[in-house]
Amino acid sequence: MALKINIMERTSLIIIYFVLFLLMMMTLYPLLHVVFASFSNPNEIISYRGLLWKPLGINFEAYKLVFSNPNIYTGYRNTLFIVVVGVSLNLFVTALGAYVLSRKNVMWNNVFMALIVFTMFFSGGLVPLYLVVKGVGLTNTLWSTILPFAVSTFNLIVMRTSFKSVPDSLEESAKIDGANHFIILFRIIIPLSLPVLAVMGLYYAVEKWNGWFYASIFIQNRDLFPLQIFLREILILSSTDNMTSGSAAVGEQFQISATIKYATIMVATVPILCVYPFIQRFFVKGVMIGAIKG
Repeated sequence: MALKINIMERTSLIIIYFVLFLLMMMTLYPLLHVVFASFSNPNEIISYRGLLWKPLGINFEAYKLVFSNPNIYTGYRNTLFIVVVGVSLNLFVTALGAYVLSRKNVMWNNVFMALIVFTMFFSGGLVPLYLVVKGVGLTNTLWSTILPFAVSTFNLIVMRTSFKSVPDSLEESAKIDGANHFIILFRIIIPLSLPVLAVMGLYYAVEKWNGWFYASIFIQNRDLFPLQIFLREILILSSTDNMTSGSAAVGEQFQISATIKYATIMVATVPILCVYPFIQRFFVKGVMIGAIKG
């Protein structure tokens, strides 16, 4: 009987690992394809058909042309400002809101929470949002992509649930020692909730890094465009003329433009991928604490 159980367990594990391997390859291969294509010879990548498992001839010309494009540096500068300032503001405001909503003695706490949850399902729409942003004078500034999106309702709820899991005895002890709410929040609650803050920071950072839609609506000055708008121009509008103008012929410009697109994707994607390993150890713990406890 024990032998049958062991065989069934091993068979189940083999099936699970096989399914997970297939899912991993389905997720990983598109990224590998972009990596290999970005380093491939333009002439070969244009005519190649099928799955790509290695670079077709090592060629760095696409990366040279990408880094020679001043729009890339402009986009990086603006995107880094949006990410650094935006995520800092997001975490600060979300932590303040989550702390207030997690306190048991706050009047009308449930009413405020119901109104906040209501915004997850219903919103004013894009036109009222644009009118508000324009009315307060944020159009054509980087702040238009930061201030109107200072709090995510989902992240606020997760962080509130995490804060509620901190024992009340710690807060009571701090109050006896004369601590106010800011000391309790920044010296007790937040240090005990660092996994959740790391996960929320990742959520906000990815959202800011990949955001292009609202920037395309609120910003008209190209000097303020984030990186993703320039990436969209290159990928969707095939706007690579300013990078391929030095090529000898129209045919060469067309060929190199294909690898330029792949190289631009890598340049825009690698930084956010490099951040994840540093907070991966907090990820599962932070999500589980914020989602279950409370």
